[in-house]
Amino acid sequence: MKSEEKTAYLALNTYTKLMRAAESVTNRVGRFMSAANLTISQFGVLEALHHKGPLCQRDIGAKILKSTGNITLVIDNLEKHQLVKRERNVDDRRYFTVSLTQSGSMLIARVFADVESAIVAEMAILSETEQVSLGSLCKKLGITRVTDQAKT
Repeated sequence: MKSEEKTAYLALNTYTKLMRAAESVTNRVGRFMSAANLTISQFGVLEALHHKGPLCQRDIGAKILKSTGNITLVIDNLEKHQLVKRERNVDDRRYFTVSLTQSGSMLIARVFADVESAIVAEMAILSETEQVSLGSLCKKLGITRVTDQAKT
């Protein structure tokens, strides 16, 4: 096998393992979100508001890595279920602050506790050192930018 083929095989194999592991853990942890009739995106919005307090839609989207169009739909659905409320900024009418309702606060407190416990249980298979290493590797992979070398 040529060096380029080995490099490609290793990269594809590693990527497949990363995606399968992430999908498996997400599915097992996600059952607590599903049990509360929440999508992963809805959970992400509620969790961000729970830990950060009221935020504008743009900041929520950035926190949970969703586009502005997608985040609007997610917040619309949470608002329909009276889990969040939007308030228009008096100085800039284009700007909305989103905050949890009392029902939303109660729901996310309960569901987050279950999700947190599930994540701790999932990560327990790894030692503390392995968790730190995995976190560092994921951060490195997540912030790396592919340059134009891929185009050549």
